[in-house]
Amino acid sequence: MGTTDLCVISPATGVQVSKSGSHIAPGLPLGPAGPSGILKFVEITVNLLVLICVGASQASVAGFTSLGGFGSSFNLNWAYSPFEGTELQEVRELDMQFTQMRAPCVYGGVVFSLAAATLTLVFLIVGAKPIQQLRTGLLVGECAFSLLAGLAYLAAVGLYLHFVRQVNATEVCRRRERLYARRGYTSMNCAVQGGDAAVGLFGVVASCLYFASFVVCILAIRTVRAFQSRTAKAQHSPKGSVRDRSVRSHHAVHRTSESSHNVQALATLV
Repeated sequence: MGTTDLCVISPATGVQVSKSGSHIAPGLPLGPAGPSGILKFVEITVNLLVLICVGASQASVAGFTSLGGFGSSFNLNWAYSPFEGTELQEVRELDMQFTQMRAPCVYGGVVFSLAAATLTLVFLIVGAKPIQQLRTGLLVGECAFSLLAGLAYLAAVGLYLHFVRQVNATEVCRRRERLYARRGYTSMNCAVQGGDAAVGLFGVVASCLYFASFVVCILAIRTVRAFQSRTAKAQHSPKGSVRDRSVRSHHAVHRTSESSHNVQALATLV
């Protein structure tokens, strides 16, 4: 059978001391902080949603003649197409120009969301340690990343929507809109699409999550520093060690006297 590691509280330092001699700060978790880990999981999920919405938005406005929405055209002679002849050629050219104009914000959104998700995953894995093994330098880096990521997401959302509105205001978009509307396809308009709005929404949510992670990280730094200071006091305070030993000795003597008293009482009854 395994032995049970009992804990007592040092009256000198207020630090919990296990039977094996290790110090445990009261009320501090021995594993990765729950709120921080949950926030990082949600941040990674929202980053992936931003990535999906960026791709879906580009695909939804690509048109009939742009493969995947990234400027590569293909011939629709083998498939159904509402356009024919010179009109088909004009639509193909406009689709390619439109998707190429949107390409910088699409590629930028994909790279930004992937980078944010990857760095968040790295901090999640590196920070998944017991509190005794956490270092304030790592937590400071995590706080800086969370703050910068929150600010960067706000700036990125603003730039993304501004760029989309600029592309939608071009003559290429207007001519394309008129050609598609002539065939009854009103979804290919020059307004901000639902996918672009979803990118902005999830981007703002991600920014709020990173700001919340920054606050949680600051609290974690204070907790770790308090734990380290209490542990250092308990290890380097001879007075506290003497008091701890005297308290344990007093408890042992008290239990021994109680046992002898019970034995004497039992002998008297017999």
